Parts: sequence; structure tokens; C-alpha cells
Amino acid sequence: MTHGREAHPAEPTTADVVDAVGPRLRALRARRGTTLAALAERTGISVSTLSRLESGQRKPTLELLLPLARAHQVPLDDLVGAPATGDPRVHLKPERRGGRVVIPLTRRTGGVRSFKQLIAPHDHGTDTTLKTHEGYEWLYVLSGRLRLVLGNEVFDLGPGEVVEFDTHTPHWVGNVSDQVTEILCLYGPQGERAHVRSKPAARPD
Repeated sequence: MTHGREAHPAEPTTADVVDAVGPRLRALRARRGTTLAALAERTGISVSTLSRLESGQRKPTLELLLPLARAHQVPLDDLVGAPATGDPRVHLKPERRGGRVVIPLTRRTGGVRSFKQLIAPHDHGTDTTLKTHEGYEWLYVLSGRLRLVLGNEVFDLGPGEVVEFDTHTPHWVGNVSDQVTEILCLYGPQGERAHVRSKPAARPD
């Protein structure tokens, strides 16, 4: 019988952390279905270097990991397996995109992602062309007015109203009112049929 404090798993050494980077990079690329050639084009890192990184034959450096984190759209900590700090707070980093302020509300890169957007008055955007892309979108208006052009229909949404739609449908979202519009956005990988809870408005010329 032994006495003393309960044993805890040993903390990973620096060598353990480094050795785990290659398999983590390979698994991440496999989940995304990205080829080494495509990743090389996006990062500027040669295919041979990427291959050696994944196999553990090349030590990961900050110079190599930073472009890989950007290409995979994950925090650098995810690539090196940094331990969680126990702090559940999401540290928001607003980004300004034209007349819009976009605030990420989650750090995840796969599955459903959430954002808060502040859209300036009369922000028609630099391009009002209807666009399509993979995925599914859910929008909730917190304040102000939001205009959604979805296919051949136009919808004006007010506070408390929700719209969800398959982003394969040509669409455009903007603010044509005199006040700031504040919305919550969820973006998912699965396309679904649109369910709009708003009356169609007259489509602008």
C-alpha cells in the first residue's frame, strides 16, 4: 500500500509537443480534403517541406506554422496542441470590412460558426451582386433594419426577425436604412431550404 498525493499524468515535454505536430497537421489536412499541392500553393511552402513536416522529418517552426494556421483557418495553439487554460471566455477581435464590423463569437473553424455584425447606415456594400456559395446561413436582427435579396425576392427584416437559407440560392445582405443594423449570424456547412419570417418588400431597381 502506498501513501501520498494522488498521481497525475506527466506534463508533455517539448519533444512530445513537437512530435505531435506532424500527425496533427496531417489529420487536419485529411479532414479538410486538401492535397499537399493545394496547401503548398496557399502557403508558399513546398510540397516536400509539407510532407516532411507531416511525417516528423522536419521540425515545425513559427515561420512554417503561421502560414499553415492561416491556410487551415485555425488558431496557432490548435496546431501545437497547447493545453487549455480553463478560461471559457472568447476573446473577441472585431474586424472592419468596409462599412461593417464583424465580431467572431466562436473560435471553431468547422461546423456552425457564429458572428455578430454591425452594418453602417446605407451600407449597400461595394458590390450588390447576388452571390452563391457552399453552406447554410441563419441571421437574427438585434436592432435596425436588414435587407435581404434572396433570388427574385426582397425582404426587409426588423428586430426579432429571423431568416435562414441555403446559400446556394443567389443572395445579398445589406443595410439601406438610416440607422446602424446589428445582427447575429450563424454559418453552417449544410444547405437547407430557406424559411423567412418577414414580408417581402419591393425589390430596388
